[in-house]
Amino acid sequence: MRQVGAGATVTAALAASIALPVAPPAVPGLAPAARAGTGMTLVPLRDDTLTITVPGSVNLGSGSRSSAISASMGTVTVADFRPGVLSWTATVSATNFTTGSGTPTQTITTANVAYWSGPVTGSSGAGTRNPGQLTAAQQVPLSSPVTAFSGRKTVGPMSTNWQPTLVITIPANAAAGVYTGTITHSVA
Repeated sequence: MRQVGAGATVTAALAASIALPVAPPAVPGLAPAARAGTGMTLVPLRDDTLTITVPGSVNLGSGSRSSAISASMGTVTVADFRPGVLSWTATVSATNFTTGSGTPTQTITTANVAYWSGPVTGSSGAGTRNPGQLTAAQQVPLSSPVTAFSGRKTVGPMSTNWQPTLVITIPANAAAGVYTGTITHSVA
């Protein structure tokens, strides 16, 4: 988790992995520490903050060519401690998932990585909370950043939890291997 003062954008990323047949067991990796908001590092700067927290890494399981893997990413939390009645929007983006040297057959592009936020799974404080994609039928590809959740707090601190799902469609020509990619949530 990274904390910053009001008005700033906060990002948190998690590394995710999947495995295709004839590959070694999937081992979750961590995104490099130099990336913004990666993992669970806490850097307190102010008391009136807007924060986002994500799991450090997740193993999405394994699948076969021309199939889809659907897996929960764990809990994402936005906490708004800013004074006043304020709105926030959490967005999500992804990198391609790659294995080996990332040749075309060793790459699952972001067009094949879909996301849906699901409903609120926990909350505190007064305000409104709006999922970006409430159900699996509303899943969206992460070929560009999308809104994951939004909210508006009314009085005092507010927190919102959700457990998003990734759906990865594995191309028919995908090479066997352990694929890793990064999913990044930001809040502003």
